[in-house]
Amino acid sequence: MRDCLFLGIDTSNYTTSAAICDGEGNVLLNAKVPLPVKEGERGLRQSDAVFHHVKNLPEASREVGRIMDENRDKHLISVGCSATPRDNDGSYMPCFLSGLAAAEMTANVYGVPVVKLSHQAGHIMAALTSACVNSGTDRDGIMNEKFIAFHVSGGTTDVLLCEPDEKRIFRITRIGGTKDINGGQAIDRTGVRMGLAFPCGAEMDKAALTYEGKLNRPRISVKDTWCNLSGLENKAAQRYGETGSIPETSAYTLDFIGKTLEKITQNALLQYGAMPVIYAGGVMSSQYIRRTLQKYGMFADAGYSSDNAAGIALLAREYHRRGIPTE
Repeated sequence: MRDCLFLGIDTSNYTTSAAICDGEGNVLLNAKVPLPVKEGERGLRQSDAVFHHVKNLPEASREVGRIMDENRDKHLISVGCSATPRDNDGSYMPCFLSGLAAAEMTANVYGVPVVKLSHQAGHIMAALTSACVNSGTDRDGIMNEKFIAFHVSGGTTDVLLCEPDEKRIFRITRIGGTKDINGGQAIDRTGVRMGLAFPCGAEMDKAALTYEGKLNRPRISVKDTWCNLSGLENKAAQRYGETGSIPETSAYTLDFIGKTLEKITQNALLQYGAMPVIYAGGVMSSQYIRRTLQKYGMFADAGYSSDNAAGIALLAREYHRRGIPTE
């Protein structure tokens, strides 16, 4: 497989992403073009996201073309894309149609198949690969066993049991998560309230790391592997109203989410038994939260934890390597 290339495309509600890996699983490109959000806004409508993806995809394609030109001795084998948010039946978001259209056009030009995947599976694959490289762990060994993956972002807060599956690499079962708003939503709503630019996670993380005061242990809402995060928004707003401190409010918000995920992790391992834990999704790139969770599992580099297409390219490679049929 030394002369093979695999293209991945992901069009989430936050970022237009394109990635290329070779037949050995080396990521040659992990390009991202953020979707613009107006000042004071807390996200994008799906129609706006689709519009911005259409504008961003030509920019991403130029990066793809550059890598393809640098690797003329290799052949494109397949094009993977995030066609749905999750692997569940009926899972759908319009923004992924942009990437699917680009993937099908590219595949038709090259005469190669399209591998339709989920955004969530891509996140898991990217985080698992990066985390295993960072920790010196055998990725294929973990993929052939059960493991737990947390996917925490603006669009999801899920606890996922991942099991080997001959037809799609992972069989993903949601075993916990939020019952109301997502972790990334709580962060962004608090950040926007404080006047920060959306998405607010990176700026709040930097601010939280500068806070040297003491935080009382938060009164989190966790039952088994499920949580409620809607109360955090009001509590953080109250904290900011009382203190006017961005560092303190940021630390309070991230500490609340970190402690919530810690309790869920503990409960999941008690309920399902000891197994590897992978933390994925944009919220998991927070260094502040990682300080709470690092003893429980593995993390990816920030570029492979936030929205990206590297996991999609790597999954397309895995489909080819295992001979899994594509649609």
